Amino acid sequence: MNEKSTSFSKNMEIYCGDLLLSFDKPKVMGILNLTDDSFYDGGRYNKGEKYIFRAAKMIEEGVDIIDIGAASTRPGATYLDAKTEWEILQIPIQKLRSKFPEVLLSVDTYNAQQINKCADSGVNIINDISGGSWDEKMHIEISKYEMAYVMMHIQGNPTNMQKAPSYNSLIDEMMTYFKIGIEKLEHLGFNKIILDPGFGFGKTMEHNYEILAQLFRFSELHYPILAGLSRKSMIFRALGITPNKSLNGTAVLNTFALQNGAAIIRVHDVKQANETIKLVLKYKEYK
Repeated sequence: MNEKSTSFSKNMEIYCGDLLLSFDKPKVMGILNLTDDSFYDGGRYNKGEKYIFRAAKMIEEGVDIIDIGAASTRPGATYLDAKTEWEILQIPIQKLRSKFPEVLLSVDTYNAQQINKCADSGVNIINDISGGSWDEKMHIEISKYEMAYVMMHIQGNPTNMQKAPSYNSLIDEMMTYFKIGIEKLEHLGFNKIILDPGFGFGKTMEHNYEILAQLFRFSELHYPILAGLSRKSMIFRALGITPNKSLNGTAVLNTFALQNGAAIIRVHDVKQANETIKLVLKYKEYK
């Protein structure tokens, strides 16, 4: 990692509604899928109140942010309309907010119609895989509230994003994408932005590893970086294994991401993610 090339400050803080997201050290975003068909844990936590027990376990293991998703975004997944999405999200958000008032809650949605509902329900972060490119009202709506906003890079959408994705200059095109989105949001007076390069979203395996190696480049945009690598195909296909056997590979790639400037790692396995962060920070003490 070229440390001189990064300009994101670890002293940055973002007030997300009533809760503070501080980057004094890297943070762990735990994945809480309420879907039947997510690529790794679909159907595990959407029956009864299993999501409450899952959230409690993640909090026990030291999670900083719980990211709640109702729509699968795996390759080939279909679009979920706003009405159906909210029917899935509403009660879990309300129960989680009530039971765990001190944890940051994030909602994984590309529907601008959810923004005011999420704000009224005490959500702290909107995690948008489309980066505002699918719903023209997304940036306008998020700018009205005190929530933070994760802007992810994607080429295409889940139905077609893995059908021969191509770029003339991958990192430069991604930088342009983020700059345009940042400019739109800042013009609206909004700067509670987190950048996600979108590993696996409209990228080949080679693209994903190029992004990981060049992750520090995005720190030049002066906003924190989120890396979502957990159990993804860039791990299990490279190793010839399954997502269930990809925990060790996830830890390895999260280590690289943290060394290259990631401020948040989004994971299925919170305990192991926190161990990874502790070891990277210990290593950096002696670098």
